[in-house]
Amino acid sequence: MIDLSNDTHRRYNILTGEWVLVSPHRTKRPWQGQVEKNERVQRPTYDENCYLCPGNIRAGGHKNPDYKHTFVFKNDFGALIEDSPRDTYSKGDLLLAKGESGICKVICFSPRHDLTLPQMEVKEIVRVVELWTEEYLSLGSNPDINYVQIFENKGETMGCSNPHPHGQIWATSTIPDEPAKESKMMLEHFERTGNSLLGDYLALELEEKERVIFENDHFAVLSPFWAVWPYETIIISKRHIQHLGQFTEEEKEALAEAIKHLTVCYDNLFETSFPYSSGIHQAPTTGLDNEAWHFHMHFYPPLLRSATVKKFMVGFEMLGNPQRDITAEYSADKLRSLPTEHYLER
Repeated sequence: MIDLSNDTHRRYNILTGEWVLVSPHRTKRPWQGQVEKNERVQRPTYDENCYLCPGNIRAGGHKNPDYKHTFVFKNDFGALIEDSPRDTYSKGDLLLAKGESGICKVICFSPRHDLTLPQMEVKEIVRVVELWTEEYLSLGSNPDINYVQIFENKGETMGCSNPHPHGQIWATSTIPDEPAKESKMMLEHFERTGNSLLGDYLALELEEKERVIFENDHFAVLSPFWAVWPYETIIISKRHIQHLGQFTEEEKEALAEAIKHLTVCYDNLFETSFPYSSGIHQAPTTGLDNEAWHFHMHFYPPLLRSATVKKFMVGFEMLGNPQRDITAEYSADKLRSLPTEHYLER
């Protein structure tokens, strides 16, 4: 019988069909690798040099309105271009390229330059959820858009070029690889059982409670059994719904509450503005019912042992498959035990 807390083993990711190598005994090894600087920076509520603050001029020459809550605009330097040609390039089926069109947008979560999601009120995060919903429905109604990827890169570690609280939306003509993998696995389970894959998984997690960090009437936050990143989490809707457009008002508030709770725990873990990449996975906008899809949100944070020690994907992970030392059970227990009041407010 495998002892998941001590024995080396592999765990199966039901959403992608891939495996992760888990080596819990390695948490005992001393760390002599790179240690990052951890400096607390107090930012002003408004920065005249920030291209996301209200009233300021962006690099593309556009002026931001004097917005009071959220603000969305088309990225001045988007990775996707709406009228990009959709031609195919091929040489002997060995050199293959296909044109990709799409739309990139930026969403400012707040007019205040000094805030992040864990420092915002739940009602303020609700406004963010509402804007996500509007953009998903609006972009998804475009017949050239088949997937709407909403995400946030928080912190310089995750490649964020501006500390102003914001996220992004990339709407693409094709379905990206990660949601395409999940779509395949969810459809296979749905056709085999008639049930939602994440619905069945969540029922098991809620019964065991070992990896659950937080739950309310509509959502559960947990460290998934197959987690790769040290404190990776997933927020799953308790109701089998496919996308933001199907949320009730209560569910919007409940999602905001779950995001608030989780991100406060993240910041409290090492008493720093905790970096991560997060993203919503929901039904493609292909015009099909996508009945097998189940709404969820991923959080991938790189911090390993402290605010100064980070996890990198190298060596075996790049050439073989992902590996982790800290188990999902350990990280869930650690996050679950943290206070729910933000450390800067205590």
